[in-house]
Amino acid sequence: MFDPDAPATGDGIYGLPHSPQEARVVLIPVPWDATTSYRAGAARGPSAIRKASAQVDLFDLETGCPYEAGIALLEESPEVMAWNSEARAAAEPIIATGGRVEGKLAHCLDRVNQLGAQLNQWVRSETERWLDQGKLVGIIGGDHSVPYGAIQALAERHPGLGILHFDAHADLREAYEGFIWSHASIMYNVISRIPSLSRLVQVGIRDLGRAEMDLIQSSNGRIVTHFDAPLKARQFEGESWALQCRQIVADLPRDVYISFDIDGLDPTLCPHTGTPVPGGLTFSQATFLISALAKSGRKIVGFDLNEVAPGPEGDEWDANVAARLIYKMVGFAIR
Repeated sequence: MFDPDAPATGDGIYGLPHSPQEARVVLIPVPWDATTSYRAGAARGPSAIRKASAQVDLFDLETGCPYEAGIALLEESPEVMAWNSEARAAAEPIIATGGRVEGKLAHCLDRVNQLGAQLNQWVRSETERWLDQGKLVGIIGGDHSVPYGAIQALAERHPGLGILHFDAHADLREAYEGFIWSHASIMYNVISRIPSLSRLVQVGIRDLGRAEMDLIQSSNGRIVTHFDAPLKARQFEGESWALQCRQIVADLPRDVYISFDIDGLDPTLCPHTGTPVPGGLTFSQATFLISALAKSGRKIVGFDLNEVAPGPEGDEWDANVAARLIYKMVGFAIR
């Protein structure tokens, strides 16, 4: 019999014994970081999270015993890993030029974009397969480009879907460095290609370009960005995080998808992520906001966690934080 208080011994995430068919929650690993422009490594995130999850205690003070519903992390797809290797090799010379595509690099760019579109279709198909079986689906990246197909699938099933987006970056760049499916373009693609999405609500943003700011301001309220600096300034002046969370949640519709780039957290919690930025949320601030979302009566219909990269020499800190964050999201989603 499974003992939740015993040391984890199985191969399943958190040491759980559930098969995907038995589990209420199915996590899809996507080992992809083809267009990461500063520091690669997120493709190794899913396996690092699986390993680090073994030391997470399964009783949670806020959500009780999420493990009882069953949580299963699928095996990584060899096909996706092969696509990533090919796309990364084609992308690296383009990244080295800062996105200046000339001569034979045009062919490389086309191939990266083709493989990115292929990955999107794979993620959508996998997500739909498990949604059809009544599962809550989470996407575990990989870089932040990977959840596009899952968001497509869920937006189709939940018209008027909203996204709660945790990130240091706005991710509203169009075809960054020429890559249509760049990690820096995920929310641009979501906003521009998924018309049934009603609102994108962003939290923790502290790095963005002028064109991204223009897009936010011209969105007629479809993009609502709670920038990190103004949030912190109001806290320093005495405004509570609880009040700010209520205001953030009020911007969201009934059905919500959580898209979580781990660099939305303070980089002391994710020092090896691809593009760390000073500032950001504490772990407790992030989980308090997710708790406020759940307590508001809104429905968390899916989620992702991306940009987790293992540290050198087996450093599990980033993956440790990620495993705990996933457990919290699962708990609040099924609560």
